[in-house]
Amino acid sequence: MEKLAIKKQDNNLLKVNFKKNLDNPEFKEVISTINLPSDVLMKYTSKLSVSADEYKNCKNCKSLLTCKNKMKGFCYTPKVLNNSLTFSYIECNRKIEMDNKNKYLENVYLYEIPAALKGASLKNIYKDDDTRIDVIKKILSFYNSYKTGVYEKGIYLSGSFGSGKSYLIGALFNELAKYNKQSAIIYFPEFLRKLKSNFSTGVYGDLFDEVKNVPLLCLDDIGAENLTSWARDEILGSILQFRMDSKLPTFFTSNLNLHELENHLQITNSSSDKIKARRIMERIKYLSDEVILIGINRREE
Repeated sequence: MEKLAIKKQDNNLLKVNFKKNLDNPEFKEVISTINLPSDVLMKYTSKLSVSADEYKNCKNCKSLLTCKNKMKGFCYTPKVLNNSLTFSYIECNRKIEMDNKNKYLENVYLYEIPAALKGASLKNIYKDDDTRIDVIKKILSFYNSYKTGVYEKGIYLSGSFGSGKSYLIGALFNELAKYNKQSAIIYFPEFLRKLKSNFSTGVYGDLFDEVKNVPLLCLDDIGAENLTSWARDEILGSILQFRMDSKLPTFFTSNLNLHELENHLQITNSSSDKIKARRIMERIKYLSDEVILIGINRREE
């Protein structure tokens, strides 16, 4: 008897709470779409109340940036399953629209590169510095050629620290991604370290092949790595030779100009190392034209 009394009391509380929530128009709208009787629905009153609040937020939402729901771009939504309710977070229309709008960015792979480059665009690049004129012209020339399927050499973009070299290449690749052109920007020092640490695993071959074969490639910050003969001859040399043979456009960013990079690639003063460094340089020159960018350090602004 005591248990029955407690159960009856609990049911009365559920009914009272459920009836109270019916005063909420959004709550009524949510449950109107659910084909279950009231005595079942009232068992989920608290969760339905959350759904109603999030549904109201969605109705009044003006921008994905101002989303008030627990998970931005999602709404806590009920669904009937075997005569009971389950709840899950469902993408809202604004989130789906935004994802579709930015889907082209999936064509750009960033390896150990700041995520900010995902938002880089040609329309936002700085044009207030005369030292940027040559590189902007070269980038626009490549953009106009490559998007229509015409091959053009890449760029070896050298210059001062923080002048925006990586951003410029990132902006170019992002714009070409809109034409379904796939690309990768690889932070070269970390790429070498990753390959070395996974030399005997499948990661080595997969990553190496991906970089060799990607239609558009930028080796970022080349010359900043702790270079070994293995990295120079087996990794860098192989990548560049493959891309030369396959006519795959290749870009480079560096704080070193071509002459300084050649000295870096020599490793030692032996005649053998000098010849090997020169071979690498010939491949780089075949794949790209050097443009020097000496500008203010944008990272300090």
